[in-house]
Amino acid sequence: MCLKKIVRNLFIGSLILLSFGCGKKEEKIEIGITQIVEHAALDSAVTGFVEALKDNGFDESKVNFEFQNAQGDFGTAQTIAQSFTQSKKDLVLAVSTPSAQAMYNSSKDIPILITAVTDPKAVGLTGKNISGTTDMPPLEKQVELIKLLLPNAKKIGFLYNTSEENSRVFLQKFRSITDANGLEIVEKGVTNVNEVGQALDILLENVDLLYTPSDNTVTSSISLISEKAKNKNIPMITSDDVQFNAGGLATESIDFKSLGYQTGLMAIEILKGEKIENMPIQGPKETKLMINQEIAKKLNVNIPQELIDRL
Repeated sequence: MCLKKIVRNLFIGSLILLSFGCGKKEEKIEIGITQIVEHAALDSAVTGFVEALKDNGFDESKVNFEFQNAQGDFGTAQTIAQSFTQSKKDLVLAVSTPSAQAMYNSSKDIPILITAVTDPKAVGLTGKNISGTTDMPPLEKQVELIKLLLPNAKKIGFLYNTSEENSRVFLQKFRSITDANGLEIVEKGVTNVNEVGQALDILLENVDLLYTPSDNTVTSSISLISEKAKNKNIPMITSDDVQFNAGGLATESIDFKSLGYQTGLMAIEILKGEKIENMPIQGPKETKLMINQEIAKKLNVNIPQELIDRL
């Protein structure tokens, strides 16, 4: 009788220990972040995205963030996308058009949030598992800024990477606005950063100002572009804040960190159960006017009072 009691107690104790041992540890959320190239604008978007998640309780204790950079190579971006698909990420952030296209081509199931993509629809980034934010700047406001700051300018230099579909769409939209305002676009295409210097030497001889679009090659080369424009006394109007900070005369545009943060808030909704198919692509919620008054003085550019009042 005593032996039976001991056996019974041992059995019950084993069950209790087993129940504690089998208590499933909460699994971390797996988020992949794929970025086409390292430069300040894209880096800022990623920083904002992660910051939004951490601010709302999704820090490293709950989330495994896997960061991957394609170093400017689309083939590498495809490999990253395939890896994220095979590892069945819970969510992927795709930063830039090439990275977003690679990820969307790889998976039609994993929720994909995109950012730093100028025109998602034009480049085929629409579907049930994709949403995010566009970095299309306020082109009408930027052209108006050109007219106010540089009223005598007629020819606008436009440097871009011809292999970036995103940039071709950007040029088309920008040209439609400049044409309507009596301004001429002088375009010069490149295929990689090594061609930028020579292309600029030709382009800057034939324009009144240089406009730098949201183009990964342009942004990666912005220090060189800014230096060459300065040496030729050519004003540089930029499409975003990162390019402006590298030596632009002016811009009215988005803040990439804020754009990333906005995308991060969308990620939180998805992680809490919202269906991505019910979430439309969002545009930037805020724009900001920026004018470098020191550069304006060097270029003898008069800043109208209506612009000064907004700074």
